Amino acid sequence: MRSDSLVNGDSFRAPPLFKIATLVFVSVTFFYFGKHWSDGYQQLIFFQSTSQAPTVSLSPNYNKHFNSSTLIPQNDTQTLPDKTLNLDPTPSPLLAPNPPPPSDSVQRFGIVDENGTMSDQFEVGDLDPEYVENRGNSTEVDNGKGGSRSFRIKKFALCPQNMSEYIPCLDNVDAISKLESVEKGEKFERHCPVAGGGFNCLIPPPKGYQTPIPWPRSRDQVWFSNVPHTRLVEDKGGQNWITRDKDKFKFPGGGTQFIHGADEYLDHISKMIPDIAFGHHTRVVLDIGCGVASFGAYLLSRNVITMSIAPKDVHENQIQFALERGVPAMVAAFATHRLLYPSQAFDLIHCSRCRINWTRDDGILLLELNRMLRAGGYFAWAAQPVYKHEEVLEEQWEEMLNLTTRLCWEFVKKDGYIAIWQKPLNNSCYLNRQAETKPPLCDQDDDPDRVWNVDLKTCISRLPEDGYGATVTVWPERLYTPPGRLQTIQYDAYISRNELFKAESKYWNEIIDSYVRAFHWKTFRLRNVMDMRAGFGGFAAALIDLKLDCWVLNVVPVSGPNTLPVIYDRGLIGVMHDWCEPFDTYPRTYDLLHAAGLFSVERKRCNISTIMLEMDRMLRPGGRVYIRDSVAVMDELQGIGKAMGWHVNVRDTSEGPHASYKIMMADKLLTRA
Repeated sequence: MRSDSLVNGDSFRAPPLFKIATLVFVSVTFFYFGKHWSDGYQQLIFFQSTSQAPTVSLSPNYNKHFNSSTLIPQNDTQTLPDKTLNLDPTPSPLLAPNPPPPSDSVQRFGIVDENGTMSDQFEVGDLDPEYVENRGNSTEVDNGKGGSRSFRIKKFALCPQNMSEYIPCLDNVDAISKLESVEKGEKFERHCPVAGGGFNCLIPPPKGYQTPIPWPRSRDQVWFSNVPHTRLVEDKGGQNWITRDKDKFKFPGGGTQFIHGADEYLDHISKMIPDIAFGHHTRVVLDIGCGVASFGAYLLSRNVITMSIAPKDVHENQIQFALERGVPAMVAAFATHRLLYPSQAFDLIHCSRCRINWTRDDGILLLELNRMLRAGGYFAWAAQPVYKHEEVLEEQWEEMLNLTTRLCWEFVKKDGYIAIWQKPLNNSCYLNRQAETKPPLCDQDDDPDRVWNVDLKTCISRLPEDGYGATVTVWPERLYTPPGRLQTIQYDAYISRNELFKAESKYWNEIIDSYVRAFHWKTFRLRNVMDMRAGFGGFAAALIDLKLDCWVLNVVPVSGPNTLPVIYDRGLIGVMHDWCEPFDTYPRTYDLLHAAGLFSVERKRCNISTIMLEMDRMLRPGGRVYIRDSVAVMDELQGIGKAMGWHVNVRDTSEGPHASYKIMMADKLLTRA
């Protein structure tokens, strides 16, 4: 009976079984054709419904075209998990206050935890054996058809060990040997290698290099192995500058003219001139011939930031000691060119036995000091002519009094080792001098803020007739107050400058606040910081506002508007620089390098790899780099960073995956031959 029913087709009387088989067949068929059809087209719009209201969201790859060959690194081929380029499949809302959460597909290197935040738990001495064994050289950039750029990156080799303290523009022996004269200090100025003649390798650390002692302990002691030089100990040991104790250098806080300590010396100055008011009226100071920078180190606790400068002379490592301690410092010399600081930059300028002949060549060096001294600011001079009664020294004192009188400086007081003068608030005294009095006022068209490769001049820099520079508010209010000199900057916006100033400050405050929370910046060993494209100084102001215990050197590139006067009027420090040339600092002197929009500008002027190599030279092992720049340069930056042995992580900005900017975060580990 069963067989008869089968023959007669009775089995088809079971419709559920047939329907199920048919549904499975149709489903598989449509799935295959649908997948095949969609592979050649942009991804679809996805609809989703929530309990509140239906919404529509776009795929991250909607309306985007990718060339898969550009997504595979030249040297290391890896399989991508899907077609989304490691972007978060859920786009962040526009203008989200915090960086988006990390995608699970982000490649990690042991310095990024499961939350995507940078970890501080790694040893600076860890080596990458594969990197050490496979180092080559250089970055090659080719211009393809249609102006497109392609690049091939090899891993950079280590430089010779004798370059461990190499400063390219100050150690150019060939250029220095060809100078016609060195009697005015020309050999201490910048003499950069010609284009293509610089270094093309990674500067090695000295043998035995260790993670620097963190601030504030570093103010008083550093590792001997990090700055292994004893010349200063031998020459200045009796003056309480520096001593060696086994594996450390220690800094008792003294100086040639204040062997009993910087604190007592600063108290002495405060009693002499109460109006100096450290941390209130006086916020920004220049210390010339700073030694190991104890003067500036002890002013930090009084809310004063000091630019400590000295040449790379017979005591060539004094600036290196200062930076190792965590004190603001730069290699610089009074010689034949203007220093790279703006006019009216410093509230107080200090010279304690700085070995500068201020009256030579009609006072040309004191005139440069006068240019940088703020209207109403003070000059403190501690030197033998002030207090010793020897014929030659008394003659030098009279020459100094005569010159400062012709500069219209008011001699305020002399007490013990120190003499103090005050600069006038306006030009009235200069204009009322007798005819033919020298030095004359500079011409009306002389710009006292033009400093890059400008010769010194034997004339008095004019003060602005509108009082700009002399009218800054007291600290800390001046950090947030748009200064008058903001209106003098050669900038595109002419009406809304105050609004731009405030907007920049708010922008960086929000960005750094997100970094502090998302990337745990307050747990970093963060002390010496450089902002490579500083604008109005909003990045540095945000670090102060959020109470990060560090200092920032604000660098204003020559390729943009000169905003340095605004930076100093805010109570910050900075310098002018051309990033197509090396920077005047020792290797391994900064914990953090920050660059926002720098490379998309400078790539038009110079090779990106030369700037990146310079960053590696300046960066301490264990230091970090944060680069915010356009997507167009990010692949190249990432490739160069990896070629230098950095651990690199590229993330979206808070604007989300479709923004034209991204963030590259990198860590530098210690490499040895």
